[in-house]
Formats: sequence, C-alpha cells, structure tokens
Amino acid sequence: MQKMLPTRNIMTKLETKQCQNCKNQFTVEPDDFAFYEKMKVPAPTWCPECRMIRRMLWRNLSVWYRRKCDATGKSILSMFAPDSPYKVYEQEYWRSDAWDPLEYGRDYDFLKPFFEQFKELFIAVPHPNLIQKNNFNSEYANFGLNLKNCYFVGGSDAAEDCAYIFAHNIRSRECFDLHSATDTERIYDSVGIEKSQGLRFCQDCIACSDSYLLYDCRNCTSCFGCVGLRNKQFYIFNQPYSRENYQQELEKLKPWTYSGLIRAHEQFNKLKLILPRKFASIVKSENVTGDEIVNARNCIYCFDTKNDVQNCKYSYILLRANDGQDALVAWDSAELFYEVMSVSAQRVIGSGLIWGGFDVVYSFNCFDCNNIFGCVGLHNKSYCILNKQLSEPEYKAILPRIIEQMNTTLYRDAPFAYNETVAQDYFPKTKEEVLSMGVRWRDPESKKYEITMKNDEIPDDINSASDSILNEVIECGHKGNCNDHCATAFRIVPQELQFLRKMKAPLPRLCPLCRQGERIRLKNPLHLWDRKCQCSGVSSDNGTYKNTSKHSHGNDHCLNEFKTPYSPDRKEIIYCEHCYQQETA
Repeated sequence: MQKMLPTRNIMTKLETKQCQNCKNQFTVEPDDFAFYEKMKVPAPTWCPECRMIRRMLWRNLSVWYRRKCDATGKSILSMFAPDSPYKVYEQEYWRSDAWDPLEYGRDYDFLKPFFEQFKELFIAVPHPNLIQKNNFNSEYANFGLNLKNCYFVGGSDAAEDCAYIFAHNIRSRECFDLHSATDTERIYDSVGIEKSQGLRFCQDCIACSDSYLLYDCRNCTSCFGCVGLRNKQFYIFNQPYSRENYQQELEKLKPWTYSGLIRAHEQFNKLKLILPRKFASIVKSENVTGDEIVNARNCIYCFDTKNDVQNCKYSYILLRANDGQDALVAWDSAELFYEVMSVSAQRVIGSGLIWGGFDVVYSFNCFDCNNIFGCVGLHNKSYCILNKQLSEPEYKAILPRIIEQMNTTLYRDAPFAYNETVAQDYFPKTKEEVLSMGVRWRDPESKKYEITMKNDEIPDDINSASDSILNEVIECGHKGNCNDHCATAFRIVPQELQFLRKMKAPLPRLCPLCRQGERIRLKNPLHLWDRKCQCSGVSSDNGTYKNTSKHSHGNDHCLNEFKTPYSPDRKEIIYCEHCYQQETA
C-alpha cells in the first residue's frame, strides 16, 4: 500500500502516552510501532479502550426506526432515525441500478480538511436502511448475511428460523434470544454457545445438549443448574442422578414455570460463586490475552476471537483474520487492517463495512472495491477518491498529496448517537457522561402502547398459556426504566410461542431488547486486569472453595499471574489455567 498517512517518530522501544480522550496513560509496544510503519499510519493518540468505543459508535445493531425510503416513499425500517440528515433507500432499491453512487463524486479540495469533505459526501450519498446480504424472508435484520426465515436479528450469518439473536451468531437454526453462538440448534436465552442443541438459559458451553442453566460446561447432556462440568449426564446442581431420578427432580423443579426458574436461578447463581473459574476463556491458543479466544496465535487484548486468527491486537470479534489491529468485526480472511468496523478485505484503514476488495482507506459501506480513498456506497469500483472515478495514474498522482495535507486525527463524527450503538451495550454511560465526551445522545421516544396484559398477569406455566396470549400487548418488566431501549411493551409471536412450548421454557417477562441487555450483562467486560491466581494450595484464598486434587505448588499459594476480564472487586474465584484444569479434570 502506498503511504497513507505521514509517519512520525517510529520507535523501537515501548512508549508511554496519555490518551487525548480519557487522559489515562497507555503504552505502545515495539511491535505496535512496526505494525504502524508497515501500514504507513502514525501511532495512536487515544488508548485502546477509547479507540474501541470510537469504532463502536459506527455500529447500530438493533435500534431501528420507521421512516420513508427517500427514493420510493415506501415505509421501511432503518437504523437511521427519520430526523437524521442522511438519505436512506430501502435495501432492494439501494442495490439496484436505479442510481449510481459515482454521481455524487466530487473533486478533492486542498483548501478544506479531508474529513470535512468526507462528512459532506457521507450525508449526500444514500445509505441502505439496514445492512443485509443474501437473505430470504428476513426483512427485520441488520448486519445479517445468508438468513432464512429470521425475525429481529442483528450481527448473524447463516441463521435459519431464528428470532431475537444478536452480536455474533454463525450457523444458528431454530434459536430464540441468543447472543454470540456458533453451530447451534434449538437454543433459548443463552450466551456464548458452541456446537450445542436443546439448551435453555445457558452460558459459555460447548457440545452440550438438552439442558437448563449451565455455565462453562463441555459435552454434557441432560443436566440442570450445573457449573464447570465435563462429560456428564443427569446432573443437577453438580450432583449425579439416575435417569429416572433426574426426571423426577425436574418435575419438582418445574423450569417450564417462571416461578420454578427463578428459584433455580438463585441456587445456580450461588453455585457459580463457590466454584473456581478459569481466568479467561482461552482454548487451543498460543501467546494470547483477552477472553473468548479459540484457535488463535499472537493475539493481544482480543475478545471473541475464533478460528485461525493470528497476529492481531485490540480487537473484538475476529474470525479467520490475520495481521491487524483495532477492529470491531474482521472476518473471512481479512488481513492487514487498522481502525476498522466490519471488514472482510485486505489492506484497510479507518473504514467500516468493507466486504471484499483491497487497498481501502477512510471509506464506508463499499463492496468488492480496491484502491479507493474517502468513498461511500461503492460497488466493484477501483481508483476512486470521494466517489469520483479516476484513472490509475491520476489516482496514484493525487493520493500522496492528499495524505501529506491530512490531519492525522481519525474521523470520529459517527452517524449515530452513543446510545443507539453497541458502545452503550459494552461501555454503558449516562447521558451526562456521553455529552461531556462531545458525543451525541438520543432521548428515547415516548411509547404509548395500549397494554392489555400487566407483567404480573403473564401465565406462570408455559403449559397454561393459551393461544390467546398472541393477541396481548404485554407490559415489559423494565417499564422503560433502563438503558436497553426498552419498548415498554411487547408481543409474543406465533413461532415464539410454539418454540417455548417445545423447549418447555416459561414466557419472557421483558421486551426483546431488554432481554438482549440482560444477556450482554452476563458477559465479561471488554477490559483486562492484572491479577494473581486465587489458589492457596488446599483451597481458594478466600476459603470458600476446597480443592479436590493436589496441585504442583503443593500447599503453597500459586504464584501464577495473568491478565483477566475479572476485575479484582468481583466475587468469583479466579484460578490460573493449571489450577483450574486440576479442579475440572
């Protein structure tokens, strides 16, 4: 790639900086400087966490509005609010040949800052109402690919017959209320599930089936309220039962009733606090720090990173990606990327929604393009600046002049308010905190639904819920008193009622976005702390848990240290990998 920004003071040793945004100190490692020089960008002036928030401000996953298509006048769902300054086309029209994004091209003005010109272009060029590709019967979806018969879905690929699934779901079938899962079938209200089926209210489980309330379990079947089990069947609250006794106990627990589920949750949550946890969820990986990492090498401060990811830093949601930093979703063999949001391309800088292509800089929502700079909404184009088509010689002649003239500050004027984006999900802030950052906040629209069923009137037992529940406007338990974009009321759709009956799960008490907010709060934060293993030899150092096996350090306190997403003030017992494996073998 040509020199994209002027590089300055390339260092060969660690450097400590003060973040220009939050004023906290952060360090830039020698290999970071090598990466910045390779990408021809200057070292960052914001800390990794502030940079992550800045990227998240460009991703509105699930806050949608009703508005009119600016081309057809049709009523559409849109991630852009009706009063926003952006032109919005319905997806089908936006992808058609009825308009040409090159018509909005303009000459570069060397008397004006680049980002001022980019903002003008961003406002002028029409945007799709929602981000979709190869979907069938799945109108209510955003950042969705290869969906079939899905409803209210965000951030998912290859899902079928699913609803209310968000964040990062791949190959999900017949799942409701799911956050971050891969290869799943018939899963309900769960988080971080892989290669599993028939689970309800579970978290961080792999290859499990037909169970309720599991946490950190592997290859378990017909279990209830269990934590940290491996290769078990017919266990309840980590105690073994015969097949017959297991079924008898389930009849007593009644998890298909809301009251029975609440009682079980209380005991389950206590069990989660008295058993040790691994310092981070890292599997089959080498030289990595972060959480929810599988099959990765040389990945530092990364989260939800899976399936052959190498040499990446400061990123969230990576899948088959290599040699990049500061990404929010990089997938499908993305390579050499920096400060990006949702990319599956090579050599990308400061851009979002770049699917396919290479050599893309400061561009947005461009598909299968290469050698473009400051462009919006292009398809299959090359050698464009500000959506103006140039010849290859013209492009190569003018680009260095633009780069030398540019202010090195990355573009931060995001099209969404803070609380419309995933930034509010993972880094929640008050309105006052957001405004003090110089970022927009959008006050929730007042809801005036005619509620026909109060929250405490919802049937306790799914078996006693008649089809008439489909006609009710049900009061959300949060009643608008939360930061989850509460709808204040919701309906049960026919597919959902049928699914809940089959899964023997009680009716929900919250609207879909509030349920999603509850699941996100189950996840660990996207932050790491330096801590020591809490194994003191024969027990945890707080005396709550007694070890079941002998450890290599004997009766002495384990000396292992690590970076973990568990803050020091949390109540969970955190062990290093070796001590944890000794207790779960």
